[in-house]
Amino acid sequence: MDLQIIKRNGEPEYAVLSWESYQVLLKAAGLSDQAAPGAAPPSDIPSPAPEPTLPGLDQLRGLRERKGLALEALARTVGISPSYLGMIETGERLPDLAIRRSLAWELGVAGWREAS
Repeated sequence: MDLQIIKRNGEPEYAVLSWESYQVLLKAAGLSDQAAPGAAPPSDIPSPAPEPTLPGLDQLRGLRERKGLALEALARTVGISPSYLGMIETGERLPDLAIRRSLAWELGVAGWREAS
């Protein structure tokens, strides 16, 4: 069987095999009917979880207030001025990716949509 193991941090993460080997495995598992490229996965294999809906920056103030954080405290933690954070909250400024990531981390959200 042609097999390639891809590791991350020294631990196996993925196994890549030839199409022929894949077909043999499907047949052995009794799933050869569903082997066509682009076919829907078998019903017993769970579908991937949907991507979480990311908040818009227009929700920043509400998220901050629900966490009980003062504007000054969040700005200081993120490394920006309170006035700049205020401008982000009102939509006057669009922060760069590093600031968006830092805000998301501090507020416990997955991230921000590109446009609000």
